[in-house]
Order: sequence, then C-alpha cells, then structure tokens
Amino acid sequence: MARDLNESEICDEQMENIMDSCGEELIRLAYFYVQDWQAAEDIVQEAFLSYYQKSHQFENRSSLKTYLSKITINKCHDHLRSWKNKRALFTDTIENLMSGGKSPEENVEVRAGQANLTRKVLGLPIKYREAILLYYYQEFTTKEISHLLNCSENTIKTRLRRAKKLLKDQVDASEWEGFQDEQA
Repeated sequence: MARDLNESEICDEQMENIMDSCGEELIRLAYFYVQDWQAAEDIVQEAFLSYYQKSHQFENRSSLKTYLSKITINKCHDHLRSWKNKRALFTDTIENLMSGGKSPEENVEVRAGQANLTRKVLGLPIKYREAILLYYYQEFTTKEISHLLNCSENTIKTRLRRAKKLLKDQVDASEWEGFQDEQA
C-alpha cells in the first residue's frame, strides 16, 4: 500500500539539515559508547537511516535531538552486544599480546602517561559511563536521560553519584574540579 507524502515525512533537504546540525554530536555520543571512531560513524549513519525511513513515527513528544540520541544509543547497545564487535575486541587483544613492539609493562606505562579524565570516564562500566556522558558532555537533564535509557530519574541520579564516586578516587584535584560541587 503506497503512502501519500504528508507533513510528518521528511524530505532529503530536511534530512541533510538534520545531519549537518546533529551529526557531529551524535558521532561523539556513539564514540563514547563504542570507543571506535569508524564504528561510531557507522552507527550514526544507521541511526540517520532509521530515522529517515521512519520519520513519520516521530511524535514530537521530545526534541529531535533527544529522539536521535535515543536511536543512536540503541544502535550503540546493539553494536556492543553483537558477535562482530566481540570478535574484533578479542582479535585486537590477541594482536596486542603477540605484537613484538612493546612489552605489556611498556604498554601499561604509555597508557598511564596518557590517562586523563575522559579516558577514566570511558573506563567506567557502561551504565555509569552513559549517565556521565549524557549529563555532562551531552548536557541532557536527568529527566531526559531517564527517558532515553528507559529507567527512573532516581536511577539516573544514583548512577551519576556512583560514577562520580568511582572517578573521585582515580583523578587528581585539577581534573576533579568540574565535578566537586555538582549535585546530581
């Protein structure tokens, strides 16, 4: 059954404008989940394609940014659960162990020397990482995050509190500055 083009469907020019205005931010969001730029770009491309194909389902109950972020987060979760991703992580780990370049100790020293707050945030368990990233980096409210992640606002506040507690022990005072006086 053919659908008539109506106001709720999106034209190519509108889609290009949406991609221009939201694309970079969504790629950063996806990167914080998957920690791979190529995978993040692919995920965002899938999210935009999904939105384009089903734009008539968008009901304006939230902002378009929130809606696209939700699609992106779901695609990230799918990617993280996928066999392809798990196989790639396993292969990379084996290659690092077998590479003749640096010893494991040297690799640890290099990583420790490059560590900063962002790396420590990325090292948090996914439920804490996503709360921190959505709240501090994407600047969503706890209510918006609870909608995005399908959990209560109190759960989000608890995750933020626990994530900050985990980070507090890992970072020096200058890195911790931005989180010290915050109340989630």
